[in-house]
Amino acid sequence: MNFSEDSALKVAEFLLQIKAVVLRPQEPFTWASGWKSPIYCDNRKTLSYPKIRTFIRQEFVKTIDENFGTPDVIAGVATGGIAIGALVAQELGIPFVYVRPEPKKHGLTNQIEGVIEEGQSVIVIEDLISTGGSSLRAVQALRDNGCIVKGLVAIFSYNFDVAEENMKKALCPYFTLTNYEMLIKKAVDSNLIGGNDMKSLRAWRANPSEWTPEK
Repeated sequence: MNFSEDSALKVAEFLLQIKAVVLRPQEPFTWASGWKSPIYCDNRKTLSYPKIRTFIRQEFVKTIDENFGTPDVIAGVATGGIAIGALVAQELGIPFVYVRPEPKKHGLTNQIEGVIEEGQSVIVIEDLISTGGSSLRAVQALRDNGCIVKGLVAIFSYNFDVAEENMKKALCPYFTLTNYEMLIKKAVDSNLIGGNDMKSLRAWRANPSEWTPEK
C-alpha cells in the first residue's frame, strides 16, 4: 500500500475541501452495518469537480502503471467504482466493465456488465475500502469468470486490520490513493479538527465496532 505522501495528502485535501469526507466526532453517522462513525465518505462527489476528477484519474493511472503494468481490462465495482473506473480505462485506452454486487434477477442475469473474456488480466477499481468485503465479491466474480485479477486500486481506505487480512487471504494486492492516516494528518494541518476530536477519531479507528462518542 505504498504511495507518495505528497500525492496522498493532496487527495486527502481535495476530499476534505469538497466534503466528500465529513468529520463529525460529536455527532456521529450511522453506517449500514450499524456502526457509529465520526467520519462519512462519499467519493462520488469528486466526479462533480473536473480538476479533482482529473487529478484522481491521473493518480490511478500512475499507481496502476507503477505497481501492475497495463491490464487487459479495467473493472469498476458498482456503484462507486463505475464512473472513475471508466475514466481510468479511457485514459489507458483499454476496455471497461463493471461488477454488480450480485447477478441480476432478470434478463441475462449478468453480474459482470460489459465484454470480458477468460484469461484476460484485470485491475479492479473502487472508490472506498472499509472491510474489503464488497471489493472481494467483485474480485471473486471476475475470477469465477476465468479472469486474472492483478490487483485492486481505490481512492480511500480506512486501513482497518480486517481489510488487510481479507485482501491478504484472497491473494489480492491493493493500493489506495490516500487513507485514514493521511486524511487525519491533513485535517489537523488545516485546523479542521482539534485535540479532543483527534483523540476521538483515533479511538474510533482502533475499535470502530465498539466506539461511542464522548459525552
